[in-house]
Amino acid sequence: MTKYILKRILIAIPVLIGITLVDYLIMSMAGSPLDMMRGPRVSQAAIDARAIQLGLDQPWVVQYFVWLRQLLRGNLGYSIRGHEAVLAMIGRSIGPTLLLMGTSLAITLLIAIPVGIYSAVHQYSIGDYAAVTLSFVGSSIPGFFLALVLIYIFTVRLGWLPSSDMVTRGAEGGALDLIRHMVMPVTVLVFSSVGSNIRYIRSAVLEILQQDYMRTARAKGIGRFLVIYKHGLRNALLPIVTVIGMQIPTLFGGAVIVEQVFAWPGLGLMTMSAILQRDYPVIMGIALLSAVVVLVANLITDVLYAVVNPAITYE
Repeated sequence: MTKYILKRILIAIPVLIGITLVDYLIMSMAGSPLDMMRGPRVSQAAIDARAIQLGLDQPWVVQYFVWLRQLLRGNLGYSIRGHEAVLAMIGRSIGPTLLLMGTSLAITLLIAIPVGIYSAVHQYSIGDYAAVTLSFVGSSIPGFFLALVLIYIFTVRLGWLPSSDMVTRGAEGGALDLIRHMVMPVTVLVFSSVGSNIRYIRSAVLEILQQDYMRTARAKGIGRFLVIYKHGLRNALLPIVTVIGMQIPTLFGGAVIVEQVFAWPGLGLMTMSAILQRDYPVIMGIALLSAVVVLVANLITDVLYAVVNPAITYE
């Protein structure tokens, strides 16, 4: 296992370099940060001087390797707009994002796993139809639309919940205030992801329940409860682990829109601001972090496969 993990880490290095190279190319094609400076009061000479100062007068390939050299030294650069270290900006914003993602992931799994298993075990029952219908509804409603509906109902009309930020400005705050601010963004993230997870878990459990060894166990008269919950669900842990591994990158990406709508002070809000301002260093820092999250999630999923099923070995 140790050799396998080291091998995956070594493979991840060129993958990360390739991802950042493609990201930098796409970002360069989208436009220059200097375009945001243009205006009637800004001369072309000032723009050219700024381009030389930031190294934007060089071809994009040269700019990329300059950024890569700084990265190898542990420096993600400085924001073009705010002149703040990108590493410090990410460190300040990653906490709220992890809080939002972690809570959403926990609630999603607490709902999707039992509902998906129940739906598979009670196939074609009223509960199964209700679960499948709920999953399709959850997958069909766009997250940003649901967020706007919740804001209109619970903030504009009822005035029960705050619609922006992480704490109430000018108030003492506390855990209760934080929970009130988290209710709507967490609801949107959970509702958007729980539907697809229910269907995935239901399909995986149904496939396992139809295996020959399950029929043999039922024929031996072991009992329905032991057959399903001892033999079936133990083998269903692999697809459940897969769901968890896929959910982490999905939530990381979905938080961008949710944080923008609810003005949640996390990485998503910082990402949107950097994209709109074409802040190259911030965009590249977040792109690198996103790639690392995906690769680490895949590695953890593979390791959990071997933990859940000892028959799986990595040479």
